[in-house]
Amino acid sequence: MLNLSKPKEFDCLASYILEMVTAVKVDQLKPFFDTLPPDPYLTGNYRFRRLSHFQIEGDRLVKLPHRRLFQSKAYNPLLGDVAREYAELDDALIELEDFQKIIWEFFQFCQLCTPHKEVAVHQIRTTATSQQVGNPAPEGIHRDGVDLVGIFSVNRMQIEGGETHLYKDKQGSPAFTKVLNPGELLVFRDDQYFHFTSSVSAIAPEAGERDVFVFTCPGLFPPE
Repeated sequence: MLNLSKPKEFDCLASYILEMVTAVKVDQLKPFFDTLPPDPYLTGNYRFRRLSHFQIEGDRLVKLPHRRLFQSKAYNPLLGDVAREYAELDDALIELEDFQKIIWEFFQFCQLCTPHKEVAVHQIRTTATSQQVGNPAPEGIHRDGVDLVGIFSVNRMQIEGGETHLYKDKQGSPAFTKVLNPGELLVFRDDQYFHFTSSVSAIAPEAGERDVFVFTCPGLFPPE
């Protein structure tokens, strides 16, 4: 059961919001990124990913049946028009109160900006080594084709880079630029901002890691 609280104040037409979610203990979430399977749709073996979909029913979080991810080439020139298959989130992660708190935090903004009550949760690790950088957004500056997007940072270890940018248009300077630190949640309206995250580089002989949850409302499904 989700802990309901007063809805947020958020200008869906013109603003983004960045907040530190102090109620979430990110250390509880970190171990679940160690078992992410590689993203089979990218070469280089530097990105790892799971995906699940949830419906908010009153104060309850309901996991939806498995569905594939789909974006058209208009939104994703790299992997557009490909129905992508990803493993579901770990059941033990879904049961964690700290995980459910993040979904509810994001859904409060969904309530203000969209009639949809469905949230897609992308669990993503991007790695980097001394021989290879990691690219969190290989499709470049883009939109996702949803109503609302949220990015929650869980961990940054032995990396530099990975700045998140929001743009009003692809040719202009970013309206927002920041490295998202663990516990920070960035929320923005997808039709108001393009977004991008720069590459990450390792700063130690061991591999570096960037772990995030990306939320969308609604999800992105193949055409019927």
